[in-house]
Amino acid sequence: MHRTLAAVAVIVACAAAALWTATDGLSALTSETARRLAVAREPLPLPRAHLADGRELGAAIRADGRVVLVDFIYTQCESLCTALGSDYQQLQRELRRQGLGDRVRLLSLSFDPERDDPPTLARHQQRLRADPALWQADTIPDPRERTALLSAFGIVVVPDGRGDFVHNAAIHVVDSQGRLRRIHGLGGWRQALADALALR
Repeated sequence: MHRTLAAVAVIVACAAAALWTATDGLSALTSETARRLAVAREPLPLPRAHLADGRELGAAIRADGRVVLVDFIYTQCESLCTALGSDYQQLQRELRRQGLGDRVRLLSLSFDPERDDPPTLARHQQRLRADPALWQADTIPDPRERTALLSAFGIVVVPDGRGDFVHNAAIHVVDSQGRLRRIHGLGGWRQALADALALR
């Protein structure tokens, strides 16, 4: 009987420790919330990745000293990417209205480089009325670099078997040093902008 109670106590203690770890001390009820809290506490340097024109992503971000709001899309998407596009249109409008283009810019990165070549991305940006001074779109052609970058940002992309993808979506705040600092869900563009401005 005592052995059984001791074994149950050990199992309960292990389960409690696992719950405490998984929820960041019970402050997060999901692994996504825990990840967002961890990034807010300790900025995450971006892995090395190169854009379609050969520039290194981190160097391109650091080059102009602006905070960058990053999302991940593909141009054939008609669901989450459309919602992200709407958020980014709102952000662009707010950057213009407040004259914040010298402090914050927007970057949409496609995870579908086979279809989203530079001309396709340019047409996509035109449809969204993106101002190139405020909002660029690019891709990471190298599959290993792209996988590492998606993993760092917590983006999961799964082919759906019909040529499209199932994926999650967020707005990521990357500081002028190229470090991931905050993550916001769809519709969280106002807070993402506030966080970006607070980093300057």
